[in-house]
Amino acid sequence: MGVTRNDLFSEEQNELAQMAKVLGHPARIAILQYLLKAQACINGDLVKELGLAQATISQHLRELKSIGIIQGTIEGTSVCYCINAENWNKITMLFSELFASYSNIDNCC
Repeated sequence: MGVTRNDLFSEEQNELAQMAKVLGHPARIAILQYLLKAQACINGDLVKELGLAQATISQHLRELKSIGIIQGTIEGTSVCYCINAENWNKITMLFSELFASYSNIDNCC
């Protein structure tokens, strides 16, 4: 497998691609949907809700935290996760700008 030449692309392109990569797994989408519905979550709830192993959930949470879309706080022996509102809005804006840049041209292929 080849090495990706990130230096050929803008910072925004690299950032958007990284976000898309992290969001590109159905378990992570399910976690986000659960957090949005619950407005907060204790890690154990996700195991019950999604039916995945604790280690698998933790790996997906780590990926979501890596792009800052979620944040977690330690409460005793548990970690409470929630949506990071500031980064959620930033990610929403970046994807919205990308999708809004398309203008439907009828004479295309």
